[in-house]
Amino acid sequence: MSQTIEKMRENKVMTGAKAIIECMKIEEVTKVFCVPGESYLPVLDAIYDEPTIELISARHEGGASFMAEGYAKATRKPGVVMATRGVGGANLAIGVHTAFQDSTPMVVFLGQVHSKFRGREGFQEVDLDQFFGHIAKWTVEIKDAERVPELVQRAFRIAQTGRPGPVVISLPEDMLKVESTMTFGQKVKVSRPTPAKDEIQEIEDILKNARNPLIIAGGGVIYSDGEEALIHFAEKYQLPVMAAFRRHDVFSNNHPLYAGHLGLGTAKGILETTKKADVILAIGTRLSEVTTQDYTLISPEQTLIHIDINPNMLGNVYPPDVGIAADARNTLFACLNIDVQPTWKDWADKCHHTYEKSTTILNDDENFKLTNFDVIDLLQKHLPENAVITNDAGNFAGWLHSYYQFNQKKTYIGPTSGAMGYGLPAAIGAKLAHPNRIVVSLSGDGGMMMTVQELETASRYDIPVISLVFNNQMYGTIRMHQEIHYPEKISGTDLGNIDFVKLAHSLNANGVKVETKMEFERALYEAMASKKPTVIEIEMDREQISTNKTIQQIREKS
Repeated sequence: MSQTIEKMRENKVMTGAKAIIECMKIEEVTKVFCVPGESYLPVLDAIYDEPTIELISARHEGGASFMAEGYAKATRKPGVVMATRGVGGANLAIGVHTAFQDSTPMVVFLGQVHSKFRGREGFQEVDLDQFFGHIAKWTVEIKDAERVPELVQRAFRIAQTGRPGPVVISLPEDMLKVESTMTFGQKVKVSRPTPAKDEIQEIEDILKNARNPLIIAGGGVIYSDGEEALIHFAEKYQLPVMAAFRRHDVFSNNHPLYAGHLGLGTAKGILETTKKADVILAIGTRLSEVTTQDYTLISPEQTLIHIDINPNMLGNVYPPDVGIAADARNTLFACLNIDVQPTWKDWADKCHHTYEKSTTILNDDENFKLTNFDVIDLLQKHLPENAVITNDAGNFAGWLHSYYQFNQKKTYIGPTSGAMGYGLPAAIGAKLAHPNRIVVSLSGDGGMMMTVQELETASRYDIPVISLVFNNQMYGTIRMHQEIHYPEKISGTDLGNIDFVKLAHSLNANGVKVETKMEFERALYEAMASKKPTVIEIEMDREQISTNKTIQQIREKS
């Protein structure tokens, strides 16, 4: 077998730069995001000569890295992004951190100073492999051109296997021009470990004695393409399902077994449901701070079955009664053979009823002024079921998280890292992944201004994303916490007014401001039909700081 594999390996003489592109071709990379830099000009030149790879040149490295991360989420393939030396690397670090916390496969190529200048604090020199060591899954500097295939292909393997994540490759500029005999391996095949029979038996034994079982499903289910398996498992055993933080589309929200989303501002009824469960099956989730409400949601009295592909996640937050290191999809299929007769249908019905009750939108038809509730209601009404929604960080997202129903898989992309500026560039990446689907981003005015320049990128490459901007002229989330802890002492959270319509036009995009439901509907339909990116500005009620609190109510309580 090893001899057969060896015969399949190709030996070619080429430069280090061209070898990098050859590795990308082997991994079937078709999109590369970047801000160009002179330190890796040979790589840019090699991409120019490769017709199967499209280069997307962004306006800021942070935007480029968010595009790559959003693209990777949309395709479940590694997002590839490039930048130059310490300055470009520092700018795109936010995307690397997001990919790390969101378990998103990403391969980052960073040009580095000439090998002869290393250690002299050369121009823009940073030890890139050390700089990214704490926020990347793996880092490496390639010092010898002949090792390019070995190390780049290892990077693609590490990014995709186990718990996916970002890897960072530092490329000394002189190495890129060196010719060498290159030996290439095959495309990465992602290993999908299955649980042992005795582990499945343990799950069966626990469920046989359960009264109120509950599934918390996370990104591991999505990345393993396990959504259908989750539906089969939940339906066969009548198990209610909750989505972990910003994993809304892991389970159809209109399914009678859906029990809600564990995130920021989660309704009290949904949190109470979680606390009443006697058995929790956490599948493909690291049980993050937000999902577990500051690590307070799960108690020692509850039986925890934790399934994650990364064994280091098991017991990292809560000690599981059963911990299984395995692929989520394979585990769910294996669990279809357990011998359990569900006796908790009333519990499952109650879970779904609680979710429905907490997410019902009560519209005032006589009020023509557009509200955030109206926006979500109209998006639900008019967007195709397969539309992809991305969001930025901010309190405006509370309306999306609480009231929009994601009823198809692979329709939501959001940052569990809470990164501001994410929404628009992630939407650009998602639209490149799915050019025939409607892609809508939601941002506040604070987050939008962090990456708004990427509207020009979308215009230049004819990427017709739709960007909703909720404008309340403040950093709303921080203002809310400020009012809770230091009422009426406004410090640093007020912002000036931006005319997003004129700003959009200056960046070669469509722009419209809406104030009524009818205006929003018209703008949305026109945006969906347009071949240009569109910004729809929505003036938020500054007083309505969250879905269920006004600033005055917070002050009175504080």
